[in-house]
Amino acid sequence: MSLFITCPVESVDRSTAFYSALGWTLNREMSDHNVSCFAIAPDQYVMLGSREMYAGVGGVEDLVGGPDTPSKVTVSFDLGSREAVDALVERAERAGGRVGDTDDYPFMYQRQFDDPDGYHYSPFWMKPDADPGS
Repeated sequence: MSLFITCPVESVDRSTAFYSALGWTLNREMSDHNVSCFAIAPDQYVMLGSREMYAGVGGVEDLVGGPDTPSKVTVSFDLGSREAVDALVERAERAGGRVGDTDDYPFMYQRQFDDPDGYHYSPFWMKPDADPGS
């Protein structure tokens, strides 16, 4: 199954620069002046579309928020190490993202960041051999 997360953004160019700085891969075949498509894992994509493009898809005009609108979802995903989580969040901060909390549980290490449009991400690393019930 493929997964596409589509987000309306204020500026496709600004979003393209931000997600490129994260080190995510731009799929040029699925991108144009109205939308940038980034592969974040095999068959998993973030689509960053202009507000106009987003509003024209399926009658969602009322759902297009602005950069100050809190994200209604958190996109969480696992990475291969604590260092990989830290590196991604550091790249997000350097690219203009807002960094949030760090949680270091006995079973998982997790950090938070928002992109310039307020979309919330929570990369994490599951600690090997940890008991999730602890």
